[in-house]
Amino acid sequence: MMDAEAKKTALRMIPYAMYVMTAEAGGEIAAATVNWVTQTAFAPPLLVVGLKVDSNAYGTIKKAGCFALNILGRGQKATAFTFFKPVKKEGERIGGEPYRTGSTGAPIFDNAIASIECKIVEIVERGDHHIVIGEVVDANVEKDPEGRPDKAILPMSELGDNVFYGG
Repeated sequence: MMDAEAKKTALRMIPYAMYVMTAEAGGEIAAATVNWVTQTAFAPPLLVVGLKVDSNAYGTIKKAGCFALNILGRGQKATAFTFFKPVKKEGERIGGEPYRTGSTGAPIFDNAIASIECKIVEIVERGDHHIVIGEVVDANVEKDPEGRPDKAILPMSELGDNVFYGG
């Protein structure tokens, strides 16, 4: 029998960064903080995102057929917390964040350090999070990072000692 505490602790050792996944379909806006993200192929460039099935964003992203990952940088933990819950579009802002429309129609946050736009090529419907597979069709970097690009991102650990995902 699996030790439940060991499983939880071991799975929480997988490092995560924080992103806000966005999409727009028929006037509906989706914007949700996600962290189960990884690149899975170079050619074509593919990403996978674990997206909670009962989230408000899931249906909109599925309908849109595309999405953007707004990559959060160090110091943007307030933005991550904002999109833990449903938000509304108000003028040119979503949840208070100014945005522009990307090439796929997905919202791109002006304050994100970078963004990646994807068209959905498949959704694997297993478990309480479905795996959204997206092919990268556009990317934007607001400011070239100093040093390693992966050091510029907002790690989950920066959200505090009581914020975990996984396990």
